[in-house]
Amino acid sequence: MNSADFEFLSGFLKRRSGFVLAPGKAGIVKNKLEPVAQRFGFRKVDALLAELRHEPEELSRAVTEAMTVNESSFFRDRACFDYVKSAIVPALMKVRANARRLRIWCAAASSGQEAYSLAILLDEMKLIESGWKIDLIATDLSSEMVARARDGLYLDYEVARGLPVQLLLQYFTQSGNHWRVHDRLRRMVSFRPFNLLDSFGWLGQIDLVFCRNVLLYFDAQERFYTLERLSRTLAPDGYLALGATDECTSSSFAAVGRVRGIFMRTNAARLAS
Repeated sequence: MNSADFEFLSGFLKRRSGFVLAPGKAGIVKNKLEPVAQRFGFRKVDALLAELRHEPEELSRAVTEAMTVNESSFFRDRACFDYVKSAIVPALMKVRANARRLRIWCAAASSGQEAYSLAILLDEMKLIESGWKIDLIATDLSSEMVARARDGLYLDYEVARGLPVQLLLQYFTQSGNHWRVHDRLRRMVSFRPFNLLDSFGWLGQIDLVFCRNVLLYFDAQERFYTLERLSRTLAPDGYLALGATDECTSSSFAAVGRVRGIFMRTNAARLAS
């Protein structure tokens, strides 16, 4: 891949997804785009990139989805989930006692492990059984990942990453070398494709947002704008969970609690401290 093609692709990805393509990644780009080139009938990646300059929508979407990072596992960074269960959900239940409704959004949910981990956590707390309405929304840029997540089918090695055996046996059914999430758990989660650069208006007000390990792929400006939009989507006393290594560059948020990556809107954080 020549420097002009790499520079074009970098700008294209940033504009379409916020994803910043680091220098020196030409080999990775080639490996990710070769299957896309073959699918669309191009012999080489450079021919695909020549067509991409015209930005046909189907090809543009396929390239953008192929270049995103889709790394996920069940109960990734377990301390975060433990804190959600022991502190955040009880705090929200206390202030939502009259409405008895919680709205949770998993942004950049990849193939669904994070959303299903939250569904398991909430099921263990028996919120629905006790009359609570749970809106658990999970989104991802990649329509392929969303389809996988809806299907709820995972290989042996995927469920082995972070999922305790007792939860595997309780919430999954084995089929060969795959494990499928029980229908009851799948019905708890609403999956849909969504680009974090688009408007959040359809979401309404959210009590807890998981937006972990995605902002680190954005540049400083896009990271700031995304955090500002998250602050407007979050309920005044809601919580934001970022990845442990994500940088929160917005003064709209302040860290709370004992687990790295947990934030509230600044005024609410002052009251909670």
